[in-house]
Amino acid sequence: MPRRIGLLGGSFNPAHEGHRHISLEALKRLDLDEVWWLVSPQNPLKARRGMASFERRLAAAAAVARHPRIAVVDIEARLGTRYTVDTLAALAKRLPHVHFVWLMGADILVELRRWKRWPEIFLRTPVAVLARPTYCQRALAEVAAQRFRRYRVAPGQARNLATMPTPAWTFLPVRLDESSATAIRAHAAPRRRGPKRGENSKR
Repeated sequence: MPRRIGLLGGSFNPAHEGHRHISLEALKRLDLDEVWWLVSPQNPLKARRGMASFERRLAAAAAVARHPRIAVVDIEARLGTRYTVDTLAALAKRLPHVHFVWLMGADILVELRRWKRWPEIFLRTPVAVLARPTYCQRALAEVAAQRFRRYRVAPGQARNLATMPTPAWTFLPVRLDESSATAIRAHAAPRRRGPKRGENSKR
C-alpha cells in the first residue's frame, strides 16, 4: 500500500512538546504511517538573529520527537528549497507514490497569507490544521480558511484526507498544548544583570 506521510515544517527553534503532540494526533486522526519534521535551514520570514544553528536544531528536534514513526529530516537542505510550495513540488516529483499531507498548527494558518504562493499548497497537497492555544478562531476567520472553505473536510472524514483529490483540508480540534518556541527562547535567554550596588549605572 502507498505510504501516507504527514509533513510538519518549520524552524524548530527549538522543537517542543507541542510539535510532538500535534504529530501524534495527526498519526492517529489522519491514519498516517509516519510524520516527517522538515527542519528548515532558514525560514525566509524569520530573522537569522536568535536562530540556533541548523545542526543544533536538527539534533534537538530528534531528542524531542522520540517516536518510531516521527522522523526528523534535513530534506529542504538536501533539496535546496527555501519555500514550502517548492519543497512539496520536489517531494511529489521524487516520491510520486507517497500520499503526503501538509500539517500545521492553527497559529501557522493565521500567518499563511504571508507565505510565497500559499494557495498552491492547498492545490497541491491535502492540508490538516491542528488546534493551538488562542489561535483557533482567528485561524478559521483568516484568508486561507475562507478562500478554501468549500473544500473543508469534517474531522470525522479526516482519516481519508491523504488520498482525497486536492484541494482538501481539515481542522482538527485536538487537545491544546501550551508549549511555545517563543516562550522557551524567552525563558532560556540570560537576564541582563544590572549594576552592582554602589556602581554608577551610567558608567
